Amino acid sequence: MSAQRSIVIGGGAFAGLALAVALRQGLGGDIPIIVADPALATRPSRDPRATAIVAACRRLFQTLGAWERVADKAQPILDMVVTDSRLEDAIRPAFLTFAGDVEPGEPFAHMVENRHLVDALTARAEAEGIDLKATAVTSYDSRSDGIDVTLGDGSTIQASLLIAADGARSRLRERAGIATHGWDYDQSGIVVTVGHERDHHGRAEEHFLPAGPFAILPLSGKRSSLVWTEKRAEAARITALSEDEFHGELERRFGLHLGEIKALDKPRAFPLFYFVARSFIAERMALVGDAAHVIHPIAGQGLNMGLRDVAALAEVVVDAARLGIDLGQADVLERYQRWRRFDTMAMGFATNSLNFLFSNQSTLLRTVRDIGLGLVDRAPPLKNMFIRQAAGLVGEVPRLLKGEAL
Repeated sequence: MSAQRSIVIGGGAFAGLALAVALRQGLGGDIPIIVADPALATRPSRDPRATAIVAACRRLFQTLGAWERVADKAQPILDMVVTDSRLEDAIRPAFLTFAGDVEPGEPFAHMVENRHLVDALTARAEAEGIDLKATAVTSYDSRSDGIDVTLGDGSTIQASLLIAADGARSRLRERAGIATHGWDYDQSGIVVTVGHERDHHGRAEEHFLPAGPFAILPLSGKRSSLVWTEKRAEAARITALSEDEFHGELERRFGLHLGEIKALDKPRAFPLFYFVARSFIAERMALVGDAAHVIHPIAGQGLNMGLRDVAALAEVVVDAARLGIDLGQADVLERYQRWRRFDTMAMGFATNSLNFLFSNQSTLLRTVRDIGLGLVDRAPPLKNMFIRQAAGLVGEVPRLLKGEAL
């Protein structure tokens, strides 16, 4: 039997906090769990974005006890419409529609504002007795029997395992010498919350315009979250416009099907890029979430991919602990990498292909993709498969994503 030391998680956003709660529930109170992130000093969260939480990840949050804290603020996505048109087209024909539940009474996704979810996870972590430190992991020294982790406040923690959940520009990944493979899309995602006169009835819309997808995602109340893809320079121009000029650009794309519209916050542009870490593990270290991979938001799967990492790593670590195996040893971490790497590469390929197919001016490609969308729309079994895939319920699904405790 191996003596288990602490687990240190560098990064206190969705992935880091969810992993901390999952590990505490699976391991019990004997192994200290520390989450270190300077952002933990900023509470409540001010993150203006919203995220589509697919059914499998909602089950994870429910199992962790976080969903009940946001359920009344979450908006179920009851159906989805996909259109393909040019900006100047007067009519946007619907080529593909999705409706229905993955299970009776269980929508395939919910929209949740990030700030509510981060605050719910933080509250759960505190309730579970997890040590939340508003400082960064500054350095570490790994060896065969443990890893010494130094924090920004000067303290050092003797740990069995260090988890890098510190985002796309992960310093922990860089310090481990793990390279990334990917590219810049020369696109930015403009994010803004819009209020509208009429009710959206839980409908999400994805308009494929030549510059990229324009997604209208329903929020609670008569509000929607937009993820609006443009070329990098055009996105910078649009977000710098005056309020009236921005409204004009917004209305051209949004339309008036929900009545009068109004931007409820200041639009912000986020650069879009793709990468996958060459390895998801190093000596006594594992990467999760954006530290391991970043994909295009065209399929709304980025955060959900990170939560699948969380569910898989938590299961691997808890299984090892029950067998008395050292949590940070190489074969434990290798099992996590084997589980997650193929799925990550497959999703990256899918989102890259979708972005290539839909973010261009080619008439030939537009014709081909519209025929393809139409064929899928007429094949209910195929649509059902896509819905289950998008909901995270296909393949080797970790227990937490099935709604099962570890």
